[in-house]
Amino acid sequence: MPETPASPLHGRILILLLLPPLFWAGNFIAGRAINALVPPVTLSLIRWSIAGLCLLPFALKPFLRDRVHYYSYRWHILGTAITGVAAFNLLVYWGLHTTSATNGIILNSFIPFLVAIFGFLFYRQNLTASQLLGLLVSLSGVLLVVSHGDLQVLLTLAFAEGDVIIFLAMVFWALYTLWVKQIPATIDRSGLMLCQVMIALVLLLPLTLWESQTSSVHLDDTHTWWILAYIGIFPSVIALLAYSRAVTLVGSVRASVFIHAMPIFGSILSSLLLREAFHLYQLMGMLTIFTGIWLANRTRRPTASTR
Repeated sequence: MPETPASPLHGRILILLLLPPLFWAGNFIAGRAINALVPPVTLSLIRWSIAGLCLLPFALKPFLRDRVHYYSYRWHILGTAITGVAAFNLLVYWGLHTTSATNGIILNSFIPFLVAIFGFLFYRQNLTASQLLGLLVSLSGVLLVVSHGDLQVLLTLAFAEGDVIIFLAMVFWALYTLWVKQIPATIDRSGLMLCQVMIALVLLLPLTLWESQTSSVHLDDTHTWWILAYIGIFPSVIALLAYSRAVTLVGSVRASVFIHAMPIFGSILSSLLLREAFHLYQLMGMLTIFTGIWLANRTRRPTASTR
């Protein structure tokens, strides 16, 4: 299936594209804040339980209405539930136990390339010169941010077991991005997400019981519950619905390149919430990332046809 033809990004579509990296950047910060209190599988189960409860009031009706169509796309729905809902965040939370946030951000930045490569290999999707150039420019901005503007930081990075786990999560997210594109826009995204969440919860429940044999959960702090509420609502429900809709509207490559904005939002949130200093290299990285995003989403003016 060919990619959606390039079209200008206006208002609502731009918001749909920017909300996911904003909320996912917050998810990395929140996940790191409580990874010693809630083990990864339990954290994923709680996250999607909260998300499912939030979805029910407005997603149940479209879920019941569209359920007759789900069987026609059962493998895509099952695949997206496993890769994008159940496995991706579980692997990220697991990997962050044994690797640094810097490595995690670098690996996260490979998602747009994986989407482009898998789309070309398996779905015959074209990758334009502007998209390739935009991917490379935005990636250089990501590396500028995570290296603090020091090339030596990148050269001395050591990759651990957690990096392999997180990279596998990125592969799963690339597959999710491509597979959710195959589910027609006529199927309501909120009802579809409720179906995906229910499948994920069925898969996560036995894993949580197994994890409870060796790990303990500490939920006796109100601050922890506020963090869980954030994780269950913003990066789960709002971000996933926005991303799924954006992929449908603008295509998988154009939507995924906005994931490179995560380090920008991560730097801003760290400055606001953690009182970390904001540096010149962060500003330069942000400008470079946004330049790459603009290049990847640039539209060509139609040429006049001759008769």
